[in-house]
Amino acid sequence: MADNLPSEFDVVVIGTGLPESIIAAACSRSGQRVLHVDSPEIAMSLQLTREAQFGDTNLRSYYGGNWASFSFSGLLSWLKEYQENSDIVNESPAWQEQILENEEAIALSRKDKTIQHVEVFCYASQDLHEDVEEAGALQKNHASLTSANSTEAADSACLPTENESLSTVSCEMPIEQTPSSDPESALEVNDVEETGEKENHCDDKTCVPSTSEEESSENVPTAEDFTEQPKKNRITYSQIIKEGRRFNIDLVSKLLYSRGLLIDLLIKSNVSRYAEFKNITRILAFREGRVEQVPCSRADVFNSKQLTMVEKRMLMKFLTFCMEYEEHPDEYKAYEEITFSEYLKTQKLTPNLQYFVLHSIAMISERASSTIDGLKATKNFLCCLGRYGNTPFLFPLYGQGELPQCFCRMCAVFGGIYCLRHSVQCLVVDKESGKCKAIIDQFGQRIMSKHFLVEDSYFSENTCSHVQYRQISRAVLITDRSVLQTDSDQQISILTVPAEEPGTSAVRVIELCSSTMTCMKGTYLVHLTCTSSETAREDLEPVVQKLFTPYAETEIENEEVEKPRLLWALYFNMRDSSHVSRNSYNDLPSNVYVCSGPDCGLGNDNAVKQAETVFQQICPNEDFCAPPPNPEDIILDGDSLQPGASESSAMSEANSETLEESANLQNSETSE
Repeated sequence: MADNLPSEFDVVVIGTGLPESIIAAACSRSGQRVLHVDSPEIAMSLQLTREAQFGDTNLRSYYGGNWASFSFSGLLSWLKEYQENSDIVNESPAWQEQILENEEAIALSRKDKTIQHVEVFCYASQDLHEDVEEAGALQKNHASLTSANSTEAADSACLPTENESLSTVSCEMPIEQTPSSDPESALEVNDVEETGEKENHCDDKTCVPSTSEEESSENVPTAEDFTEQPKKNRITYSQIIKEGRRFNIDLVSKLLYSRGLLIDLLIKSNVSRYAEFKNITRILAFREGRVEQVPCSRADVFNSKQLTMVEKRMLMKFLTFCMEYEEHPDEYKAYEEITFSEYLKTQKLTPNLQYFVLHSIAMISERASSTIDGLKATKNFLCCLGRYGNTPFLFPLYGQGELPQCFCRMCAVFGGIYCLRHSVQCLVVDKESGKCKAIIDQFGQRIMSKHFLVEDSYFSENTCSHVQYRQISRAVLITDRSVLQTDSDQQISILTVPAEEPGTSAVRVIELCSSTMTCMKGTYLVHLTCTSSETAREDLEPVVQKLFTPYAETEIENEEVEKPRLLWALYFNMRDSSHVSRNSYNDLPSNVYVCSGPDCGLGNDNAVKQAETVFQQICPNEDFCAPPPNPEDIILDGDSLQPGASESSAMSEANSETLEESANLQNSETSE
């Protein structure tokens, strides 16, 4: 394939994270010739393509980088790749022979150092047998997580217990094929579903990938599979392995604000047709050792039994002010220098209301966020209420990793070329002009371009020697029930656990049910995220212990367990490069642009702002992710299709109206 690549492009994009994918799509839509590549050593997302799922099992194409989602077995392969990646030794760079006298090279890294301190714990019953294989797998292929200093563990193929981590044990698990990865077969959906008290079922067009129904109906998870009532029996590790294809586990845990920049971009560009979303059904709070639901909308507030009538009036009055705070500067100007937490104490709010506003509505730091930060965050929360449901948030079915793939598909539709699992050895810089002129790939092919976009993790230590990175602490848990049980077992929740000690951060908890297509029925997938102060396990394990009970055989017969049982846990630290200035990198040419990895924030605004900024530098006079042409304006010219000059935003507006009307219709049906 590499031998057939064109030798010249307008834009070369290295990395398939969300910012890079958005930029690639925007450039391709604007008529730029785009080459989008991702290195096998750097790509840490283990989503197999649908072609690999239903066809050639040796073909593995990866999208998303640290923004990816992948199945449970894919996660085990990712852990194995993480270990192997740490042992990569840079070979003698043969590409140096191709560098001319009037050129110099910027070598790219072969090691991904964005993931650290990985620890895995299995608490579920470990009845794994050699013949256990995930449902729908085409072939059995084992990937062992072996320790460098433990050959006995590798031979025994044991599983980690609650007292052992990845560094001390090894496992053998079957690698599997996941249901959602290739942009060319992504789901095409235009509406947003809301999960209410009743279980939701996808319509016909949302549950089947673009493959033959006869060939794949037995292998592809359907909405009914995810939302069917689970049997009241214990879940074993072998069950998790067998149902591994039903998991879609995000490396980065985020939600979409219903009026955020990413939703607006999805609608404007018509990329929303490639994905489907669910509304987050409830906001939770953890107070005095208990989990409780926070009233968000006006109806929730007045129906709440947690608040007195006086508190309800106080809360509605304060929230009304937050919606219009910019029109009343006299009300907050005197408090701009203090924290939002201190400001709330001056507003005659009860401690109960202060807690809800700070941790469950504004969702900001108690010690570090100013009054203005808090008012902005509260207004943003309130503005997003009611667009698609009773909470401000949406979650993409099949996980956050669907979003980069959607934009990759848009890029491909408008002529972008993809070459994944393809290493780029170096950037070639012209000494006279000081600009980058080409890349040299793993086959020694020189590819010329005008602009180069590189994700931060691809740069070598020499380029990043002056960069100071922050870290994100992440945990992924599989549990047997929700942290707050209700009549419905299909709740999607967000919970903030405040920091208890100075110097630590609040922990964001997102709990996903099976109808999000991210876990098997009868389980919940729980994501924990915070800014790192120590290792991920040290930062997050105290919160895990507050909310969950490790699964134990002795508790099987006791159905009245106070907390959900923890079946499996993964901890890791991820690099946060979102705050790094471009000037921190050493000697980057002006036509080389840097994209950061995921940040610690809840939304995706940082990625969208970053993408738009870079796009405007590349194409200063072009519309960012312009709407696709109206089919009526497309003019046939020989064998090619050329968009007419009268392109309009009618399609995106229609899509937006359809999206909102569908959501509003579902909301009204739910309320009835």
